[in-house]
Amino acid sequence: MEPILEVKNLKKTFGQTGRGELEAVRGISFRLYPGESLGIVGESGCGKSTVARLITRLIDVTEGNIFLKGEDITRADGRRLREVYRSIQMVFQSPVESFDPRRTLGDAVGESLRNAGMPVRETQQRTAELLEECGLPAAFARRYPHEVSAGQYQRAAIARAIAIQPEILLCDEATSALDVSVQQQIVELLQRLRRRQGMAYLFISHDLALVQQLCERILVMHQGVIVEEGTAEQVIMAPKSAYTRQLLDSVL
Repeated sequence: MEPILEVKNLKKTFGQTGRGELEAVRGISFRLYPGESLGIVGESGCGKSTVARLITRLIDVTEGNIFLKGEDITRADGRRLREVYRSIQMVFQSPVESFDPRRTLGDAVGESLRNAGMPVRETQQRTAELLEECGLPAAFARRYPHEVSAGQYQRAAIARAIAIQPEILLCDEATSALDVSVQQQIVELLQRLRRRQGMAYLFISHDLALVQQLCERILVMHQGVIVEEGTAEQVIMAPKSAYTRQLLDSVL
């Protein structure tokens, strides 16, 4: 099977510091296959969220290449980048930053459908279906961001992300801002959506136990590099890296 996403020798450096350039990502490579759920785990500052922003072209790559369905998207912009976003959608840690407080949730969820040329009435109907699929009543389409809880906000963000039926859903610490009970509800929602829609997941988190619930394969990052990779069972039950064992000890 050919990978749907492939990262080759990806590097990212930021600016100048007193000690020279800061290397956030240092030559990592991995593949994501259609329908697979792949986790990237590591502590804050290890570079995992930088990887997410590189893949979605929110920031530019310093070196290396990103391939989507065999096509190099490393420098994609304009129309090509809009095509990329039909295949890859992202759910952020804090949806507050990606929702306009002046627009209703329904308006935000339906935006990509309108942009794709869907008629207004059909967009409204599909938006209601998406909200319900993500565990929110259709009436939430009329609510504004300040009128919902953090968990409801994240459900709306997921509804918006899956609206155009992407092939890859990239979740960057999508549950870390939620309390434990709501976090589990969002994990269960993501599991249901993956079974129904067959999307590939790239799930980024500092929580190894949480990644284990969602992912078949895990990459462990430390100081900008991948220090361990394998199936979830291999990484959890027989870790090879001292850093991975340290992460496991912190959740036991």
